[in-house]
Amino acid sequence: MVRLLEKKQRTVNLLTTFAIATLGLQILALFLLTLQGLKIRQLSLRKPAAFVQLIAGQPINVTDDLVRDPEAIRQFVSKSMTSMFNWSGKLPAQNVEEVSRPKPDLGILIPTSQGISKKVTTSSWIASFAISEDFRKGFLREIAAMTPPEVFSNNSSQAITAQIAIKRVYPPQKISPGKWRVGLVADLIQTKQSDGRRIITPFNKDLLVQAVDYFPYPLDNTTSVLQKAIYGIRSEKLEIYEIRNLCLLDQYNNLSQEQLQQCGIQNTSDSFVR
Repeated sequence: MVRLLEKKQRTVNLLTTFAIATLGLQILALFLLTLQGLKIRQLSLRKPAAFVQLIAGQPINVTDDLVRDPEAIRQFVSKSMTSMFNWSGKLPAQNVEEVSRPKPDLGILIPTSQGISKKVTTSSWIASFAISEDFRKGFLREIAAMTPPEVFSNNSSQAITAQIAIKRVYPPQKISPGKWRVGLVADLIQTKQSDGRRIITPFNKDLLVQAVDYFPYPLDNTTSVLQKAIYGIRSEKLEIYEIRNLCLLDQYNNLSQEQLQQCGIQNTSDSFVR
């Protein structure tokens, strides 16, 4: 009887040891799976490598995601403003036939602050994706208010075109990591097609530009022309987050409060639409 009890006790001890060892292995396996899952999540959230586009066209890898080449910033500002304010009433040519016979631009309706809808050109709407999302809607309302309805007229005696004549784009001034201030001196020229009369409006602005992340994705044959154009703009990895009036006193250097008042700028928050 005593031997039977001892044998039973040894069996119970072995089962207990086996159960504890099995539980320990399961806890270890769970810990390793959790650790592996965290590493996989970190890899999925890792930003793609940032590149600086040199003037020669050769990209180089950089460790700082907020670095942008000054000339690339200037070209981004110039190209964005040109696309935004060149209003021809025609859509950009997509093939050889449309070069000689461009399609009319029907425009895109934008609700204005007056409670009515006005049109902006298709090129302005596409170029607006160079603007930060929180700033874009208000900016488009201002563009709609500025755009003459005659831009979309099929009547040659009423048709108006417009283009921005850029005189100077100042070198970017860094205001914080990944943010720059870029001065633009230009004229907005509206031309009546019937008699060539022109209205020239100074367009001198301070543009605040910031570096942004952008995750590229492959384009397939089903991608529309508009989608490709927007993709090209966002792939610049830059955006304009504010536009202010530019004061030309003191040659774009730091201005005193008195000089700011001479320019009609009471404080640094005075902007184009904000």
